[in-house]
Amino acid sequence: MVDFTENKLTVRRQAELVTVNRTSVYRKEPAYKESEENIEIMNLIDRIHTDYPTYGYRIMTKLLSNAGYAVNRKRVRRLMRSMGVHAIYPGPNLSKLLHAKYCMPYLLRGIEITEPDQVWGIDITYLPMGRDFMYMFAIIDWYSRCVVDYELSLSLEKSFVMNCLRRALSRKAPSIINSDQGSHFTNQEYLDLLKGHGVKASMDGKGRATDNARTERFFRTMKYDCVYVREFATPRDLRCAIDGYIDVYNYQRPCQAIDYEFPGVKYAENSLKMAA
Repeated sequence: MVDFTENKLTVRRQAELVTVNRTSVYRKEPAYKESEENIEIMNLIDRIHTDYPTYGYRIMTKLLSNAGYAVNRKRVRRLMRSMGVHAIYPGPNLSKLLHAKYCMPYLLRGIEITEPDQVWGIDITYLPMGRDFMYMFAIIDWYSRCVVDYELSLSLEKSFVMNCLRRALSRKAPSIINSDQGSHFTNQEYLDLLKGHGVKASMDGKGRATDNARTERFFRTMKYDCVYVREFATPRDLRCAIDGYIDVYNYQRPCQAIDYEFPGVKYAENSLKMAA
């Protein structure tokens, strides 16, 4: 990815190194720049949602008011939507009706995951960054808990999700990819990409907090280990920190869920056994 921030290489030279045409490179900035106060509120919303994913905008508004912020429900709901934050709770979700024809059933109930590349979980999360923020898309192998691939973006445009998926699927394809029912995944382009690689699409059921638990658990761990303990001045600082953390997470941090093995090592070793 071309980096526009604090890089000694020119954009033209970076484009040459990643073999893309310079004219196709442009800076993706959010269409609307949030105020410093809104970013401060969004960062607090992210912390609360990470710990209590069932809290909706009504409870969130009350907690923010108690913390001293002059907010109303309309403002909090807009900020949560712009962050891609949705409470996990049973009941109708009218925003999903437009995507109903693209929603796939949840395929993993009662299935034992016994090998790598059997199931990948994918999701998007908000990352606070000092006076700004970014979004992260991650692909997790559910057997080994290995981070297969990931991408960061300044906006929630669909392209950064699709580019990361294409890159990962060009190397290896799982049997199933599980996601939520967000707009990045309930669309024809996403479903066609999976179908083209022989991958089945699975989506979380409404109000099912446990359906994508492995991926959500990784995001929570990463935020407390890496993101919340530091304040990042630039997108480049955040990218460097996430790059370093993913390497540590995959190859140097024992994972309790897999008997304290290293996710990246477990993923590679079992993939080699299956190929032999």
